Amino acid sequence: MTGEGIEYRLWDFRKEDGSTRIRYLWDQTLMPEAAPGGKQPEGFRMGVEFDQDAINRALEEPGDRGQFELLPSRDVSGHGTAVAGIAAGSRTRNNSYGGVAYEAELLIVKLGVPDSMGFPRTTEIMRGVAYALRKAQELGLPLVINLSFGNNYGSHDGSSLLERYLDNASEIGRTVICVGSGNEGSAGGHLAGNVSEGGNIELAVAEYETSLNIQLWKNYSDVYRIYLRSPGGREQELPLSIEGGKYTLQAEQTEVLVYWGEPSPYAVAQEIYLEMIPIERNYINSGIWTIRIVPVTTVTGRYYLYLPSSAVRNEQTRFYRPTPQVTLTIPSTAAKVLTVGAYDTTYDSYVDFSGRGYADRERTVGVITSGLTKPDLVAPGVGVLAPNVYGGYATFTGTSFATPIVSGSAALLMEWGIVRGNDPFLYGEKVKAYLRKGARALRGEREYPNDRVGWGALCVRSSLPD
Repeated sequence: MTGEGIEYRLWDFRKEDGSTRIRYLWDQTLMPEAAPGGKQPEGFRMGVEFDQDAINRALEEPGDRGQFELLPSRDVSGHGTAVAGIAAGSRTRNNSYGGVAYEAELLIVKLGVPDSMGFPRTTEIMRGVAYALRKAQELGLPLVINLSFGNNYGSHDGSSLLERYLDNASEIGRTVICVGSGNEGSAGGHLAGNVSEGGNIELAVAEYETSLNIQLWKNYSDVYRIYLRSPGGREQELPLSIEGGKYTLQAEQTEVLVYWGEPSPYAVAQEIYLEMIPIERNYINSGIWTIRIVPVTTVTGRYYLYLPSSAVRNEQTRFYRPTPQVTLTIPSTAAKVLTVGAYDTTYDSYVDFSGRGYADRERTVGVITSGLTKPDLVAPGVGVLAPNVYGGYATFTGTSFATPIVSGSAALLMEWGIVRGNDPFLYGEKVKAYLRKGARALRGEREYPNDRVGWGALCVRSSLPD
């Protein structure tokens, strides 16, 4: 699943004879009337699906214009093309580059844009996963789903709708779901603590920040008084009881919208959500904002704060004393997915941007229990060579590009087990167990598994059973 689509015309996604290796391409952003070469996929009321024949007809057109008229799906950012190329780029006489599983068939989903009231691509991902599962069952083939996508919204405990959905999807058919751990490890966007150790939290807000939201997650049984102090020094208390769960306060030239959440039918955590928006100017107040937490009734005393992902905020907007643990992005926090972090092959060591997992043995919010380790393992994620949309190759850095290395490796294991008949049950948690067992040690890591690299670095050769 490539959220930004794919440049299907590249030789990286073709066979020796020039025909495509893509079985289906579903572009959720297209309207049916704009794409005569495709149709709306059965069971879904959005986007356009192109089958292998439709893609080949487009490839046979002599020019870009004719190809685009038949199949107007494009990867504008290059992210999806790079990810697909790393996982399964072709190795043919016309193309010396090869992805990990270079003979695998491809199923591509370009995610739609969420509406203004929706969570970041949650619905679109769920539809894409459901589509992929359905197609794999129709084709009678094992399936590896690659999700090089994540965001920071949620309690990071496995209880969100998307996390639970992926856990359930992991048990359908012969499936493995690989998810990148995100690039928030050193971004300063997370802070956790206990009110018994002091509840003064300092947040640096950089200049020219147009808006900012803060999530504070806690156990519903804990009751805290929460105070917010703006850079000018004025402190205001957030009322404990708010009609309708919403409250607005003004702090200098910034309006702060406060939402007090409730537990959901699937999670015991409570969220207190603060959204900062500018008043009569373009930017919120920069400087040091302070959140002060005073316990009223303490059961666990824990709290967990998250900012939006570093991709959508200024680099200098961060907590002064951030917590590097549990900086995984969602949905890599789902228990049954294969969570992939990154390491640097030059130094053979963990890279600090890679999302770190669970080391908090006292974590009391949600469904994640003490002892669960994430990520599961790491793969090369610095300077990874991959195809770009212009027909050449470039290097890419991030867990988005480590993940398809593991996805391709999982596909190779499943080919060995299921397709070649060596182990018809080699899918799901069994693939995860084999890859964990085969993972090798990295420089600087003394104990395994750990919250930085999980069980270690990917090593497919050692992952095959004796």
